[in-house]
Amino acid sequence: MRIVQNRKLQEYVEQELYDDQSPEAIAGLLQERQRRLPTISKNSIRRYIESPYGRWVEYHRSKLQKKRRRTKPRSKPWKDRIFIDKRPPSINARLHVGHAEGDFIESGRSGRGKLLVIVDRKLRFAFLEQILKPSIASMTTAMMKIRQRYPEWKSMTTDNDILFRDHPALARTLGIKIYFCFPGHAWEKGSVENANKWIRRYIPKSSDISRYSKRFIKNLEEKMNRRIMKTIGYYRPQELLDQYQKRKQRICAVEN
Repeated sequence: MRIVQNRKLQEYVEQELYDDQSPEAIAGLLQERQRRLPTISKNSIRRYIESPYGRWVEYHRSKLQKKRRRTKPRSKPWKDRIFIDKRPPSINARLHVGHAEGDFIESGRSGRGKLLVIVDRKLRFAFLEQILKPSIASMTTAMMKIRQRYPEWKSMTTDNDILFRDHPALARTLGIKIYFCFPGHAWEKGSVENANKWIRRYIPKSSDISRYSKRFIKNLEEKMNRRIMKTIGYYRPQELLDQYQKRKQRICAVEN
């Protein structure tokens, strides 16, 4: 009833829920940063969703339920990889912008194409690129498109997908260092794994990646980067990137 009795609070909560923010994230944002509205708990928001006032929100959220996850077959190993245990401590500690994690979202058996997902470890900002005909050449092209939008890119931690078998050439082309998780240790790139779980709410495992439009992928990327995230202090990745770029511009202006 605290939500129902405050029209502005109700409108704000519903707006964020329809944007697929979690009750935990909304409650945390109100507690930490949104001073113009009263604070409420995540349980209060859940009770609102389950009440007669929140039926439409509940219906909207029910369409995004996750499907059961299947295990992904392991790819065959190859030589000359630098594994994650050789990654510098500063990258492990997420001290600097530009160190990312990369992965692919695969189409279902009857589909084709992949979705390339790159996530900055510090900012949690995500970049998405659709690859219609997966190959080393098309993957490199997709990564170069991200490189143009992500000039800070210095390193990537990824798994042992067969498309990375020519990783020395890819690293030279992108001008970055590439580190590999140990086979079967997907949790070692947790930021991009969490991003993939979120993406699967909109692109289910049985999907054909090639059937999604470029506009859909662009909108999905924008939606990802306006998520309220507890792990970055209830900020949105887009907010942190904007702040970082403004600081960088000020430093450049002073130096010039």
